[in-house]
Amino acid sequence: MTDVFGPHRVVPVVVLDDPGRADDLGAALAAGGLPVAEVTFRSPDAPAVLRRMADREDLVVGAGTVLTAEQVDLAHRSGARFVVSPGLGPDVVRRCQQLDLPVLPGVSTATEVMQALSLGVDLVKFFPAEPSGGLPAVSALADAFRQVRFVPTGGITAARAPDYLAHPAVAAVGGTWMVPPALLKAGRWEEVAALCAAAVAATAADPVVVPVTS
Repeated sequence: MTDVFGPHRVVPVVVLDDPGRADDLGAALAAGGLPVAEVTFRSPDAPAVLRRMADREDLVVGAGTVLTAEQVDLAHRSGARFVVSPGLGPDVVRRCQQLDLPVLPGVSTATEVMQALSLGVDLVKFFPAEPSGGLPAVSALADAFRQVRFVPTGGITAARAPDYLAHPAVAAVGGTWMVPPALLKAGRWEEVAALCAAAVAATAADPVVVPVTS
């Protein structure tokens, strides 16, 4: 059990193709009071983006959209502090466990939650959150699995995030609303910092340390 995200209950999900913008993005996250990020492995340059951000001492950065054990190794070499996967891949989970790298696998059904528990994981990503039933689905799963906590991600907006975070089984939420790809591409870092600050303000009333099981 590792407290990876610290007191932050919102995890920016970053889609950035240009490693040259990684430092500016990291500075914007830190300036906005949200120095944590999941860098998605959706482009060939994503590991380089992750490495640039991971080199900063003021950020906690992990790898997202990790689909294979080989990508786990790449994320680990690139400095990832945690791994997030859209689904529940036993090979991904086991490789993370071998590396003592906290892992957050994705689930959307009771069967997948049971499989996660069988692998020793009790904090899971609920994905895609809104298309998979949203908060009512999280509540139903939480009623059945009282020992599990969820990080809903997928389709969550600034307006919807507080409703999710009010649920006792929700440890954090992930989203792109504070790091929209259009702003990152345009280099509008002050706006990114402002969106991060707004996300922090919306969740500061009830800070929770988010545990990630490795």
